[in-house]
Amino acid sequence: MPPFLRRYLPVLDWGSQYSRQTFESDALAAVIVTIMLIPQSLAYALLAGLPAEMGLYASILPLVAYAIFGTSRALAVGPVAVVSLMTAAAVGNLGLTDPGAIALAAITLAFLSGVFLTAMGLMRLGFIANFLSHPVIAGFITASGILIATSQLKHILGVKASGHNLIETVESLLSNLGQTNLWTLIIGVATTAFLFWVRKGLKPLLLGYGLKPRLADVLTKAGPVAAVVATTLLAWAFGLADRGVAIVGDVPRGLPPLTAPSFDMEIWVALFGSAVLISIIGFVESVSVAQTLAAKRRQRIDPDQELIGLGTSNIAASLTGGYPVTGGFARSVVNFDAGAETPAAGAFTAIGILLAALLLTPLLYFLPTATLAATIIVAVLSLVDFSILKRAWAFSRADFFAVATTILLTLGMGVEVGVSAGVVLSIFLHLYKTSRPHIAEIGLVPGTHHFRNILRHKVTTDPKVLTLRVDESLYFANARFLEDYIYDRVVGDCELEHVILNFPAVNEVDLSALESLEAILQRLKDMNIHLHLSEVKGPVMDRLQRSHFLDEMNGRVFLSQYDAWMALSRDEASPQAAE
Repeated sequence: MPPFLRRYLPVLDWGSQYSRQTFESDALAAVIVTIMLIPQSLAYALLAGLPAEMGLYASILPLVAYAIFGTSRALAVGPVAVVSLMTAAAVGNLGLTDPGAIALAAITLAFLSGVFLTAMGLMRLGFIANFLSHPVIAGFITASGILIATSQLKHILGVKASGHNLIETVESLLSNLGQTNLWTLIIGVATTAFLFWVRKGLKPLLLGYGLKPRLADVLTKAGPVAAVVATTLLAWAFGLADRGVAIVGDVPRGLPPLTAPSFDMEIWVALFGSAVLISIIGFVESVSVAQTLAAKRRQRIDPDQELIGLGTSNIAASLTGGYPVTGGFARSVVNFDAGAETPAAGAFTAIGILLAALLLTPLLYFLPTATLAATIIVAVLSLVDFSILKRAWAFSRADFFAVATTILLTLGMGVEVGVSAGVVLSIFLHLYKTSRPHIAEIGLVPGTHHFRNILRHKVTTDPKVLTLRVDESLYFANARFLEDYIYDRVVGDCELEHVILNFPAVNEVDLSALESLEAILQRLKDMNIHLHLSEVKGPVMDRLQRSHFLDEMNGRVFLSQYDAWMALSRDEASPQAAE
């Protein structure tokens, strides 16, 4: 079999080793995830401002596509809270009012996101996710969790409210508070309380009654299903729809429809930016979960192939009436804990959701939207983690600024502004930190061949030899900083005869940095100071040898810093105490 087929079709790898025992593990995990995913799919479609059935459709063929093209053995793909919120924001920006047009826009968004992710995977651009810092992503997800929970309060209260950010949503809720529907409020609050209790208290209670841990876990995961069944029966039995309680209503029964995205270029242009943001955020969230779960079983994932897996999943969603999907944290952890061995567990889950779409949708007619809102609120509040602010403040003021800014902008100006700011801040932080590389003046630790920072250790120095250790690769953003640092240090030092640049941490020197090194060399020559290099890595040396810099140097390149010290220092070198 050609190697490239195994690379692009991971199913051929794990599928060739599939066994009955693996099937049993995957099937059990699929049952548990299906129970969890049915109410979540309906709820997240509501969050995205779409018909409930689109949540089910987005949980069928995309899971099969990921099983074929994905590399994670435990990742569960489908609608998730943050991507659903971003979908609502993206489609809302189009100003559409016709439900059909709104659904088509969401389908088109999934298609654009799928094509973008697949193209990134084919070009092996998985490393792009590294430009989004984890603190910024954590801040964005925390703010999104607050926005999502707040946006669902209108369904808990039974009032009309809208808003693109926290301020607008809260103002709208307060202005309509007097229209609260008592029956809706009772259902919403009771369901929310019940679901919170299920998460924390049901499993210990069941274990206390002697149930086996696996059965207790299944029943705990079925808590949202129990809430759906109970509130649907209440709404039907007491005619709550006639008392102002909003219900789901007709949910089409049958197989997912074959659909196609819009090919109107105006729609594509309007949605492209949102598709890129959704793709990047979805990929970062998905690959983080996949890597964490893979590490627990000493497995690995391929980020580039993950892009293809998620891309084809979104294309599949667009062809079957769905909207953008990605790997979900909560359901992936459930899938992992339930014993899923291969991506086939996702395909089996798709079969379960398909059966629900075929058989159960008529039973959802009287399902109160307040129940779905409660499901969303309980799910997303687990994403809210303000401790990231405390940790960032203690560790790095720059990271704290980035996290706080992301949270405030997301809450105050909306999810797309917040995530865009997060991307920009992540890149800016990287450039800022690397533009001011740590440069240490070092000396010899007495009795050893080791060199350390003169400000931290008691070392031996020589007044005629200055050694500077550069602890960062040199490129356009920091090259001038090195120039200024050296000039400031050597000016006025009349005894200085040699400057050694110690490069053990320099992995790259670009053309801008080379020009800076040439400028430093010329300035030191004018001052009758020799410039030397030590511990230069092979790839950096190869690049320097392709230029004229080494030919023009008035100093030498030493294999080790100790060799440089022995060649250039004099006997009267003296100890330098740490300050």
